[in-house]
Formats: sequence, C-alpha cells, structure tokens
Amino acid sequence: MAIYGVGAKYGEEDVSGTFIRDNVIGTGWDRETAPELFEYFSSLKVGDIVYIKSANSSSDITVKAIGIITDNIILNSDVNELTEVGRNVRWLNATTFIIPKPNEKNNVRMNTIYEEFHPDVQNEIINRIVS
Repeated sequence: MAIYGVGAKYGEEDVSGTFIRDNVIGTGWDRETAPELFEYFSSLKVGDIVYIKSANSSSDITVKAIGIITDNIILNSDVNELTEVGRNVRWLNATTFIIPKPNEKNNVRMNTIYEEFHPDVQNEIINRIVS
C-alpha cells in the first residue's frame, strides 16, 4: 500500500466534486500527450490510498478527500468524461482540511500525481481515515 496525492484542477476548473461524486480519480491528459501520467495511474494498486490535494511550493496542503483504489480497472473517457486515464475509488473521508506545509527539501506537490513520502503528511492522511 502506498499514499498518493492527486491534483484535480483542469485549467481553472476544480473537478474535485465530480471526482468525489463519480468515485474516480484521474487526469484529463491523454496517453499521447502525457504517457508518464497514463503509466502512473495504471500502476496504482488495489488498496492504495489517494487524496485529492491542492498545493503549490509555498502553501499549505489542502486535502479535499481521501480514498482507496477499489479495483484493477483502468478508466478512460468512455467511462468517465473527465478521465483520459483514471481509477475507481471509494472515498473514505470527503471533508476538506489543511495540512501545514512540512519542512522539506523535495517538493513535488505541484505535480498532477506523486507518491507521498513525508511522514507528517502520511500520518495526517492515515489518521483522518482510521479515526
């Protein structure tokens, strides 16, 4: 099991609500434009934790929902109009909250998706789904 932060801003539009409503997570970039994102979303495993995040290099982390990958199905825009590649998710916590920006050297929070390695952020995510 791993923990991944995933962005939900398509241009100026925040699609977090749609992801939560439709029980999915993904990206609107297609395989030809962003093959690395296609592979990244395809590599997620059943039971991996995902959280919808909003953050940049100088801000706190806004978490909009936390869930788990539920199956091995790779979604595309035929299944969900927002996702050129995505996964089915069971949302465990859809309450928005803030995690203070951790003291860190390697900030990847502006990426579309990243594996979360910071122990303070991992603890906060896990605590919000087990309490």
